[in-house]
Formats: sequence, C-alpha cells, structure tokens
Amino acid sequence: MAYYRQVGRIPPKRHTQFRSDSGALYREELMGEEGFVGDSALLYHRHIPSAVLAATPWTPGDLSLTPNHPLLPRHLRLPELFPATGGTADPVTGRRLVLGNDDVRISYVVAGAPSPLYRNAIGDECVYLESGSGTVETVFGVLPVRPGDHVILPRATTHRWLPGPGEVLRAYVIEANSHITPPPRYLSRFGQLLEQAPYCERDLHGPAEPLLSDGTEVEILVKHRGPQGITGTRYVVPHHPFDVVGWDGCLYPYTFNIADFEPITGRIHQPPPAHQLFQGANFVICNFVPRKVDYHPLSIPVPYYHSNVDSDEVLFYCGGDYAARRGSGIGQGSVSLHPGGHSHGPQPGAVERSLGAEFFDELAVMIDTFRPLQLGEGGVAADDGVYAGSWSRPGS
Repeated sequence: MAYYRQVGRIPPKRHTQFRSDSGALYREELMGEEGFVGDSALLYHRHIPSAVLAATPWTPGDLSLTPNHPLLPRHLRLPELFPATGGTADPVTGRRLVLGNDDVRISYVVAGAPSPLYRNAIGDECVYLESGSGTVETVFGVLPVRPGDHVILPRATTHRWLPGPGEVLRAYVIEANSHITPPPRYLSRFGQLLEQAPYCERDLHGPAEPLLSDGTEVEILVKHRGPQGITGTRYVVPHHPFDVVGWDGCLYPYTFNIADFEPITGRIHQPPPAHQLFQGANFVICNFVPRKVDYHPLSIPVPYYHSNVDSDEVLFYCGGDYAARRGSGIGQGSVSLHPGGHSHGPQPGAVERSLGAEFFDELAVMIDTFRPLQLGEGGVAADDGVYAGSWSRPGS
C-alpha cells in the first residue's frame, strides 16, 4: 500500500500493553507481507485471533482448468453463466472460474445474497464491481462499494460481501497468487504516487472506522494451498473476527473507482502500459476509460495489429462501445482472450471507421499475463465458439 493510515484506538508505542477501560488486555496482531520486511498493519483485537474450535475440509468450487488448445482467440459471454434473474448466489461461493494459470485466476459472479465470512490465504484479490452496490465488511472496517469500484483485499483479510437492499452485484474477480500493487514506476522511492501516475492517494478509499461485531462460534471459509493444489478449510472460531478496536499501518483493503483513472493520451496511439492500474507477479491490470483519442492529423485511433509474444491478453468489456471490436459479437459483460502467439487487432472495417474520431466512449478492464491462460469451467461454458473467425468476415 502506498501510504500510512490509522483507524480507531491504538497505543502510543507498538508492541506495548494496551488495555480496555475495564483493564482487559487487547491482543496485538501483526499482519505483514514478505516475512516481516514488507508492508504491514498492527491490529488490536478484543479476543485471541488464533483461537479455533473446529476445522473441516471445504471445497471452493470447480477450479479445474482446460488448455486453450488448439490455440485460439476466444469470446466468452459471461452474462450467460447466470440466469437472467440472477442474485441467488453469494459473491464468494457463487464464483465461476473463467480463466487461470499458476499466477492468477479470473472468475465472474452475479450475486444478491450475503457471502459467508471468508479469507483468501493464497494471494490478494482485486474485485471489479461491474454493477450493483453494497458493503464489504472486513476485520479492518467497512468498505462501501459501488459500480466501477476495484476492491483490493490483501491476502488473508477476513471479510464478507453484503449486497445493498434489493441489489444484485455483478463482479469480475481477479485472484492473485501474489500481492497486487501500484506499478513501481508510479511510485517515489519512499512509496508516494508520483505526479505522472494516472491516480493518486486521494482516489484510494480505505476503512474509516472500526467494525465491532459480537457473536460466538462463527464460521469462516479459508481458501489455501493444499497437497493437490487449491483447497479450503471451514473453521469454527469462538468469537466473531470483527473485534478490532483499532489498527495502523500501510496494509489494508481499499477501493479505487475506474472513474478516477485519468487517461494518458497523445498525438498517436498509446500502448497498453499507458493504461496500467495495478500489477501482481507475472500479470498486470489496466483500465481503458472514456478519453480523447489521438490528435495527429494522420493518426489511426484504434490499436494496430500486434502479436502478444510474451503475454495472453484478456479484456473485460464493462461499458460504452469498444470501437476496435465492433462487429465481433462482443458486448457488455463479454471477455476476449487473445493468447500469446496469435496476432490480433481491430476487427475488419474498424480502422476505417475510426479515422477522424476525437473521443472513444469505452470502458474495459484488461489483464495481461506472462504465462499462458487456461479455460476454467465457466470459460468453457461461456465460449461463443466462433470469435476466432471474426477477422475473416467482412466488416459491417
């Protein structure tokens, strides 16, 4: 995380006695990254955070993967994964895996029910909220969430999703096997976001006050690594985990709304790194937002054809009209996969239609991976089966 925050009550000195008004000693927990040499937070609990009454296996859904073979670009129609009415699932256990590799997993969910208490012990999560609003309750406090929010949840953050009354959340879930951070080139050597970054600390919204909940023998679902890959455990704990009276540090959940991303534009077409938002180990996350486009008199506003020599490129189309893909069948809620080793670019007719354009009204979240992606069960189910031939069809 790029900057320090303090929420609730904490003692003047860390690792010292801190007591309630009744004299009870609060339990200090260090939540830290990279073996005590990365970002961390100190949380002060009313109860012992390590206490467990029972533990049983939990299976976190179908996480099987199918190779993209033969190698093809693909169009995945994510809205078809859930009934038109939707909303019966919850935002955690209702996820359907779309794409994945050893570094990142991409899922989609349409959910109107509250989630169980949950923590991902494998890596950070970045959840993009396509539509719907509600709250994410966490051990650090409450995050209000709204359409367009990227919700960053650090590894092992206990939390639960609560859709607002009558709300259905449509969420695009990016689960890392690592941490998700701003790109180093956006940061000073001391961690401040630089002037040339497309966002700043004012755009990052963390919890504002503690969340204290009572309750005994509460269940928590934990996703973690196992001998055969990813697995899960269902814990019963003696006290509700939301018992933190205060915390401070540089590690905590926060939201960033896509509307706060300031696009970087130029006289000629800007490459994808100009749109980068975050990164994890062996992948990056980018935002394509409404923006003024290239203003050289001979510019071609849509992307040039390009071969992803080192990357698989995944775009989630979440608003506006993506000019380069017009005529391909791609629409709101679609995902395109352009794999490494396959040249791709504008659909037939898109280049000519873009000439003279001054503004693109498009909204998309892109992930570039540096290892090949495979299809999850949701990706297999949502594949339209014809997208690879779209460059061979006449432009409309």
